[in-house]
Amino acid sequence: MRGVVTGFGVIWTVTLVGYLVGRTNLLGPHGTVVIARLVFLIATPALLLGTLARSTVADLATPALAVFVLSTLIVAALYLLVARLGWHSPPGEATVGALCASYVNAANLGLPVAAYVLGDVSFVVPVLIFQVLLAAPLALGVLDATTAGRGLSVRRLALLPARNPIMLGSAAGLLISVSGWDPPAELLRPFDLVGSAAVPLALLALGMSLPGARPLAGGSGAVQRFVVVGLKIVVQPVLAYAIARFGLGLTGPVLLAAVVTSALPTAQNVFVFATHYGQAQPLARDAVVLSTVAAAVSLAAIAALLG
Repeated sequence: MRGVVTGFGVIWTVTLVGYLVGRTNLLGPHGTVVIARLVFLIATPALLLGTLARSTVADLATPALAVFVLSTLIVAALYLLVARLGWHSPPGEATVGALCASYVNAANLGLPVAAYVLGDVSFVVPVLIFQVLLAAPLALGVLDATTAGRGLSVRRLALLPARNPIMLGSAAGLLISVSGWDPPAELLRPFDLVGSAAVPLALLALGMSLPGARPLAGGSGAVQRFVVVGLKIVVQPVLAYAIARFGLGLTGPVLLAAVVTSALPTAQNVFVFATHYGQAQPLARDAVVLSTVAAAVSLAAIAALLG
């Protein structure tokens, strides 16, 4: 329970600061976009380089990760099916919605929850690496292609890392990891310093976007918003439990880890991605806010029932 309280306390404190900055227009009318671009282009690539350089691909091979990946793919596919067939959403908006429904806050919330609820941060590291190496590049490839208006091709997807700083940082970190080289701490320290700004700046950008927002309001986007949050907070952890318990026969801490990581709320990076590409920013903003509020209750319930 302490991990849940600690994680959400940090998130809402920094987001509140961002809200006050936005409310007072302290950084001007373009402050949110500038900070979001700073996170996307500089801070996040540095964070990912340092994180992946210290990790190994072998860290991914865990039963809990298999459950998380399956539940993520199913939920994302469900949203894409509804968005395309039911709402006829354009590919860019549908991609952002799929991220809202499945891309979890594994960094600044997942790590403290893993530390205090699961007792071991290693449970969430594979989730973070999976999202960085596979989920994010695929989604960013679709967003890059659709916003450029050229369609998604093998050639364009192959050249995406050269145009995307997040993927460049990930590729550099992965290259260091698989090479077996252990870089001196002094060499990685500048990346750690810049990367440490990624999470708080993303939360500030999110908070700055909130003045005037009405995440519980009705209207044309209400259905998509609540479907996204329902998929993220209810459907994904229920799927994870069913797959882990009845499909793989998992029990104990591994079962708890599989469900908890799947129940984490939408990551604030989804809002950063949406802002950078100009796709469905209100949906991303509201999904992050609502899912984070709802997850404060659902994670506590999961910890009580399975812990």
